[in-house]
Amino acid sequence: MENHSIEVSVIIPNYNYARFLQRRIESVLSQTYTNFELILLDDASTDDSISVLNNYRDDSRVRHLEVNSKNTGSPFAQWQKGIALSRGKYIWIAESDDAAETLFLEKAIAALNQYPEASFCFLGSHCIDESGDILPTDFDRWGSKQLKNAHHLGVFDGEEYILHNLYWRNYIYNASGVVFRKQCFEQIKDLSCFSMRYSGDWLFWIEMARHGKVIEVYEKLNRFRVHGVSTTKKAQRTGEGIREDMCIVKKIECIAPCIGWQKKSVRHGSFYKEIKRLSVAIDVKQKLYQELNLLFKGVISSYYVERFTKSFSWLIPCLITRDKDRL
Repeated sequence: MENHSIEVSVIIPNYNYARFLQRRIESVLSQTYTNFELILLDDASTDDSISVLNNYRDDSRVRHLEVNSKNTGSPFAQWQKGIALSRGKYIWIAESDDAAETLFLEKAIAALNQYPEASFCFLGSHCIDESGDILPTDFDRWGSKQLKNAHHLGVFDGEEYILHNLYWRNYIYNASGVVFRKQCFEQIKDLSCFSMRYSGDWLFWIEMARHGKVIEVYEKLNRFRVHGVSTTKKAQRTGEGIREDMCIVKKIECIAPCIGWQKKSVRHGSFYKEIKRLSVAIDVKQKLYQELNLLFKGVISSYYVERFTKSFSWLIPCLITRDKDRL
């Protein structure tokens, strides 16, 4: 049996987000659910972040305030450090440029307590800009299946969630929207996600889903900041994000060999399309094409299958697409 005096460990990993940091910390401290410890981490920021963090050093809820002397180069290394310091039954990695509604933790913990077999709970997000204003951008993309749910809650088998959701894209697009069970994390044997630079979170949620059910809460209680210097934007500009994504999809196919030919072709073809549309140098594109072909044979034909499916899936019901396959 688990025995935790602290129910939730809230980890705030920061690097050069001093301008957002106070609002982030205050949005955690103002949660209606109060049984938590706060772990503040800084990855050798060069802005005013340390000064902001020091304002909270004496707060009784702050269990650790740790500042790296040298930048790690990866946000996921800070995740690993924070988890190692944590004492809670549940963990919330609250990214330093995001924020949350006051009911966020209360809703997440209620769902996790209701479903003890779940490894993590994911809540919806409002996207916000640099000033904190809500944007029309919607990464949740909830359809009728989700929006008609009377309980605003979906509970899925983890393996099925990987096959039908996480195979296509990282639906768990923002760590700030997730609270996960530490006991499930401790069962993960492959922690290579922490050595990745851009897509480690996607692999992390895949590994978590292999150790329990997945809960989706269809309420937008997280605030996900979208801005020009985000890790996601950098990954898109360099092509490194696609390289890591391809390796993740290959890993899923290795652990789930039951995926059908048409579904694989559409997924592989979508990588070809992404590379084709990248605004990078020709030699970078060519290298990505070569790596794609090494991982997945026949990518040109897969691209045509993807294009055909995109055009005619509305007419031919048996054609699998990302939206049709989603749980």
